[in-house]
Formats: sequence, structure tokens, C-alpha cells
Amino acid sequence: MINKLSDKDKKDWQDFLDSSEKLQSKDVDQLNNQITSERSIDLHGYTLEEANKKISEFIENCYLNKVKKVNVITGKGMRSKNLQDPYKSKDLSILKYSVPEYIRNNTELMNKIIKIDFEAVNSPSKGNFDIFIKTIK
Repeated sequence: MINKLSDKDKKDWQDFLDSSEKLQSKDVDQLNNQITSERSIDLHGYTLEEANKKISEFIENCYLNKVKKVNVITGKGMRSKNLQDPYKSKDLSILKYSVPEYIRNNTELMNKIIKIDFEAVNSPSKGNFDIFIKTIK
């Protein structure tokens, strides 16, 4: 099914392109000009080392950009091949458990964090958890 654009739609689009007016960011609260959004990061498919590096960079970026809440998607670890390996820790080799532990043991990151939702981390039905970021002083 092919929908043709009406002449009005084409004109509206051209007017938008020609306009120098800036679009308002939906992430900015106009009352106090602070970013109040929530951001997410999906770590599926990353190795432990890659995930730890990525989450460090992401938290730092969110802190600098005044993001208040970060949702970290790790998955539940149900399909992890580490579950079949008796020589690996099933808790610390699965991102769901290792990423929050990495954050908790990293003083530099924890100085930027108010709280990690460990209740969600420990829930067998969840494959994500939230981090609440401090505001820059």
C-alpha cells in the first residue's frame, strides 16, 4: 500500500525545513531548565568487560547531562552459556548480577549515584534495573 503525500503535507514539510526556528527538546524542563529524562542502555550481547566499560561511559555521560534516572537492561541471564559451565560463577558471569556489582565496587561511579535498585537486580522475573543519578553541584 502506497500513500501519496498531499500538497499540504509537502508544503508543511518544506516550511519546516526552511524555518530557522529551533525545536524544543522534550527532555528539558522549561521551569528550571534541567534535564529530567530517563535514559536506557541495553547491554544484551556484551561481554563482561565490554558491558562494564559501556556502563561506566554511559553513567558518566548521564551525570554530565543531568539525567536523573538510568534504566539498565541486562536480560535475565536465562540463555547464558555460563549456566552450563561448572567452573564459572553463574551469578558473577551473568550481566544481571555482574554489572551492578561492578558499579557498586567502583568508587568513582558510586560518587555520581544516589541509589541502585538491587531489589530489581535480585528479582528472578526482571532483566533490568534502575540507577538514580546525583545532580551536579
